Amino acid sequence: MPLKSYVLCIVVLLLMIPNLTAQNNSGNKKLNNIEKLIFYDYRGTNAFDVGFGTAVINGDIEDPEFEIYFKAGYKRFITNHVNIGISYNKYNLAFKDVYNEGFMSFDLNLEYIMLPYNRFSPFLFAGGGYNAANYFETTATKVQGGGGIEYIVIDGLGVKLFAEYNYTFTDELDGVIAGAGDDTFFRIGFGFNIYFGGAKKKERRLDTEETVIKSNPIIPKN
Repeated sequence: MPLKSYVLCIVVLLLMIPNLTAQNNSGNKKLNNIEKLIFYDYRGTNAFDVGFGTAVINGDIEDPEFEIYFKAGYKRFITNHVNIGISYNKYNLAFKDVYNEGFMSFDLNLEYIMLPYNRFSPFLFAGGGYNAANYFETTATKVQGGGGIEYIVIDGLGVKLFAEYNYTFTDELDGVIAGAGDDTFFRIGFGFNIYFGGAKKKERRLDTEETVIKSNPIIPKN
């Protein structure tokens, strides 16, 4: 499949995310504070992030090929909707018969979970990173952004599909300096979020809510 077709698939996925969210938002708005504590059952305050997939470059040479991609990282939730995460990424970028180079990147992302109280949720993320090849002989900074969908298969374990666009501040990623723009690449993958933490925070919030309910009893009218 041509590179443009894969890019189109990514765009379609990202465009579907707001529609998927809209279908479930009405239910989330009706949740009370106690019901929202289910976040700590499905997810948690921390997560280990592992992913596998493919990477493809959009550079100055024809016939880009899809190559291997792996990531491992850690995320910390700031709120039930938002987390900040850091990850190590290992991947190859290639052009048919002429180029195949291994890269690594260290990325920092801010991620938004659209439906944190549901098993199924779309998510969006964006951030910056540091790209390196040849044992740090070649380096470049970059920015990235993307999205995907996650499903909690059992409490504390989510599976996800995701895609991201990476823009590097260099035109030498493919070894050729040509054209007017810097090199870019895509990474598409399947992965897992392994959640942990939040039990004590859940207990404190539950105790607070129960105290509020007891101090404001509903008195039936005669």
